[in-house]
Amino acid sequence: MKEIPDHHDAELVLKLYDMRREAIMRESRKAVSEQFWPKSYNDVKDVMQPSHPLNAAYRQVSTYWEMVYSMAKHSIVNTEFLMESSGEGLFLYAKVYPYVEQLRQDYFPTVFQNAEWISKNSEIGARVLKRFKERIEQVLASK
Repeated sequence: MKEIPDHHDAELVLKLYDMRREAIMRESRKAVSEQFWPKSYNDVKDVMQPSHPLNAAYRQVSTYWEMVYSMAKHSIVNTEFLMESSGEGLFLYAKVYPYVEQLRQDYFPTVFQNAEWISKNSEIGARVLKRFKERIEQVLASK
């Protein structure tokens, strides 16, 4: 793991932030954040279908964050420095967390592997995931 962040880390994190601001990415993030609240594995399975209205947004957001978190996993960027401004990807991971093992069996064995890694190997990531899980439980209980 990269021990000390430097100006390369800062440049990369700023570039990742710029990518999040791109119009289609912004729309996708908003859609997944506001409209995707799975209550069952079937809800997650449904969004995996190409015909589902949230499928493109889900794929864009999930693969973006997997790419971002892989950079920490492979020591391209300092993990804690990245997580100081990149916890949002764990929101989607928290939404699908109860169903990840089944997703891996049914679709792809490495789905959300980098989000899982960052939540286990970053103090900030672990705290953020815990908070998101609690928040999601509250939202789902009220629906």
